[in-house]
Amino acid sequence: MAAKKSAAPRPEKKADTSGKMRLNRFIAHAGICSRREADTFIKAGSVTVNGKVVSEMGFQVSFNDEVRFDGRLISSERKEYVLLNKPKNFITTTSDEKGRRTVMELIASATKQRLFPVGRLDRNTTGLLLFTNDGELAARLTHPKYGVRKIYHVVLDKTLRVNHLQEIEKGITLEDGPVEVDAISYIQGATKREVGIEIHSGKNRIVRRIFEHFGYEVTKLDRVSFAGLTKKDLPRGHFRHLTEKELSFLRMIG
Repeated sequence: MAAKKSAAPRPEKKADTSGKMRLNRFIAHAGICSRREADTFIKAGSVTVNGKVVSEMGFQVSFNDEVRFDGRLISSERKEYVLLNKPKNFITTTSDEKGRRTVMELIASATKQRLFPVGRLDRNTTGLLLFTNDGELAARLTHPKYGVRKIYHVVLDKTLRVNHLQEIEKGITLEDGPVEVDAISYIQGATKREVGIEIHSGKNRIVRRIFEHFGYEVTKLDRVSFAGLTKKDLPRGHFRHLTEKELSFLRMIG
């Protein structure tokens, strides 16, 4: 039997040092969509480079070109989206002059990009916290008009009375105005000190203040869902990058 010919070694792929990038990759790095989807938009005439519509596949752009998608200027900075299951005793800020531990320590190894938290969780509140460098998406997820929903697991210092649960469900008024709750219920299989609450308000300390209004103290507060994202397979103190499916869902908001 004749010996098989060994395959010729493939030449190493050289890094592109020209400072240029394919247009579809540029768009994908900007966090608009995938490269394949970008090709469709390019063909449709949705992209301009330096004021001119470009529909050519494989078109190369440099970092100082002005690229617009549907008239909006975009940047080639790669967008990153990191989801953290926040533990207690970390504050939600990018730095702290008092030297306290911040959530940025927990995602330090996630990426070299400079990220910032979307919204905030109190120091003693645990659960889901999203980080990104996509300012446009972050603005949509935190703007009241989009009504992004959050679900919390609440543990109180005493049993929540049924009439108080019903009042919260109908909507209450705090010192800074009315608050609407999307849903509230006792946690199945737990004591009546534990409730689940779904809310879209972004007001400061809103969940704690709702229960304080009726004379309860929140002893534990955990955000279990944010904008449809969940803590599934994400242990406390750990992070993960969002999937393309999750990103597609978030981009549909608004």
